[in-house]
Amino acid sequence: MYFSLNAQAVCNHILQIMDIVSRWPGATHDAYVFNNSRLRARLKTGEMGDGILLGDSGYPVRPYLLTPLRNPRTAAENLYNESQIRTRNCIERTFGVWKRRFPILSLGTRVKLETVQEIIVATAVLHKIAVSKRLLQFEEDEDNAPLGEEPDIGLRDEGQGNDYVRQQFINDYFRNL
Repeated sequence: MYFSLNAQAVCNHILQIMDIVSRWPGATHDAYVFNNSRLRARLKTGEMGDGILLGDSGYPVRPYLLTPLRNPRTAAENLYNESQIRTRNCIERTFGVWKRRFPILSLGTRVKLETVQEIIVATAVLHKIAVSKRLLQFEEDEDNAPLGEEPDIGLRDEGQGNDYVRQQFINDYFRNL
């Protein structure tokens, strides 16, 4: 019997892991992991400045977390969705390179849960160092880098306030392209 963990990671454009959380059981929803993370608390209080994260459709829209539109209607909305999905693909590529660099992440292991959590965080740190030092790059796994949208699981905000933030972003950056 194997126990899985849900590892939340945030990466940058060069596939460095910038934030990692590895403590929740594998069945825990990604949005729950994020909502209980220090990163979310820091973004919510403005400690991170005006940074924006990109999430898939399983996350609710927040002023600091933009997700794809469910039903884009305009050219600007379609362009936003395409850009959002392509940019978010960095995390899929990061996971692929990270797993190839450290096969233990894909193959599983028979150690205590606490040790597995430490392995995940330690390999994330080592991966970040390897990327920053431009050490041997592993080929990206084509199967681990989908460009399509993930299935919509229906998680939505209670109100329209955060959708306004996303729509304003689209109007500001995509309407005139």
